[in-house]
Amino acid sequence: MANSASGAVASKSKPERLPITVSKPTPYTFDLGHLLANDPNPLDGVATSQRRNDALKATARDGIQSLLNQLLTTCPITSSPQGVLLTLPAPATLLPRHKPLPTPKAPTKWELFARKKGIGKYSAKPGAALADKERRKKLVYDEEKGEWVPRWGYKGKNKSEDEWLVEVKEKDWKKEEEAAAQGSSIRGMSRAERKDRIRRNERKMRSNDRASRKSGSGGA
Repeated sequence: MANSASGAVASKSKPERLPITVSKPTPYTFDLGHLLANDPNPLDGVATSQRRNDALKATARDGIQSLLNQLLTTCPITSSPQGVLLTLPAPATLLPRHKPLPTPKAPTKWELFARKKGIGKYSAKPGAALADKERRKKLVYDEEKGEWVPRWGYKGKNKSEDEWLVEVKEKDWKKEEEAAAQGSSIRGMSRAERKDRIRRNERKMRSNDRASRKSGSGGA
């Protein structure tokens, strides 16, 4: 009796293995390029929500199984160092766009003038187009402003006005604490350091000037 009961529990715990073949009154149509399976068969009208959910799950499962069968039987399969690859055909369904196709942007007055005068990328000089391309690498398109701005520096993309909170480096924070203990600040200390550096450079320049005059007079 105990053995039969345990066997019944074990049989209930095993999930039912569903068939890999799917048979429908109206066959599926596929667009393998989009991994799409169209099921034209209507859903059965069920009363309770639980039965409706079970019917939707079964329909989705059949669609996925039929799509896998179609992929494995019609698409070429190759082996590579990265693994097994399955090559999809070109998509056949035209998907709607969320936004219309962008229209060609009208040239600006500067572009018209540059094209007329042969300036920048419109120049006939060898290497002019490459130089203009290198210059464009330093620019990045700002979606909010709708224009090209420098990646770094003055009015650069990296200097956003919205970033009102900036993390202070630990070494700068220690300098700030030391300056605060002396009744100053980092900005005041850096200004004093710049002035001191300028005075040292001026003294060095005067010393070099005197040394050069002495060497010149000695040679005469």
